[in-house]
Amino acid sequence: MTTTTDHPVQEASSTSPPAPGRSPRLTDGRLALVFISPAMLLLLTMSVFPLLWALYLSFTDYSATRDAPADFVGFENYTTILTSPEVWQRALTTLVYVTGAVALQTVLGFGIAYLISRRARGRGVLTTLFLVPMMLSPVVVGLFWKFMLDAQFGVINSMLGSLGFGQVEWLTRQRTALFSLIVVDTWQWTPFIMLIALAGLTAVPKYLYEAASIDRASEWFRFRHITLPMVWPLLLIAVMFRAIEAFRLFDLVYILTSGGPGVSTETLSFHVYKVAFLGFNTGLASAYGILMVLVVIVLAQLYLRYLNKLKEG
Repeated sequence: MTTTTDHPVQEASSTSPPAPGRSPRLTDGRLALVFISPAMLLLLTMSVFPLLWALYLSFTDYSATRDAPADFVGFENYTTILTSPEVWQRALTTLVYVTGAVALQTVLGFGIAYLISRRARGRGVLTTLFLVPMMLSPVVVGLFWKFMLDAQFGVINSMLGSLGFGQVEWLTRQRTALFSLIVVDTWQWTPFIMLIALAGLTAVPKYLYEAASIDRASEWFRFRHITLPMVWPLLLIAVMFRAIEAFRLFDLVYILTSGGPGVSTETLSFHVYKVAFLGFNTGLASAYGILMVLVVIVLAQLYLRYLNKLKEG
């Protein structure tokens, strides 16, 4: 006995018909290209082209104030930078600043986040209050602290005077100027570390603490073997972002100390600004910028490899 179908099965076409109101030539791939093109054009114009242009200028003696065409000098700019004692002094200042600021921010940010995470009430209000410094512009923060740290009229010295201490020249002495920069940067960017650490602390599974409490584990044991290992990878990522931002610090130096007294607070970014816009040596400044980008890329790659090994372990 054979069966027949009244309506034969129609094979599905390989290409679906275009949507109503759309041109037959406007496929999904072309439509995606139309929407992506403005963003890609903006990226090429604002990021890729300036970087390539700076790379070209770094091999020339170009100056923005000179009418003569730029001459190709090869690696002369890079040799001048790498053999200059002044550059290594600025690099050491930048290293001290980055290490001190990021370490202090990490300790304070994680400590504040740990204390907030243990509160059952008022957690949202406290988090919002601690995030206020991060929301301010660095220029506003710099001017705010410049008035507070003023040797004669600053509120910090007024408080110290009321406690019986002498006045401190926070921004005009070499021993305290760099320390003041670290304190100001810590005040503004500690909330960044706190926010990421708080997100990691709230994501720790509760059953781990419940199992530890059943075993009568101490508070230090919970912190050492549960809290810190769970939050540590996320905290290391926050440290990497903060280190990159601190490495290219410019605005606070410009507002608070202008690189002084002397060159005690002159970071690499501020030194590049002086070479480019005060010395008008554009080619040399471009070489500075390229070297700084390379340093950040290499250190970031090594740091990410360490994070991958930590994750695998």
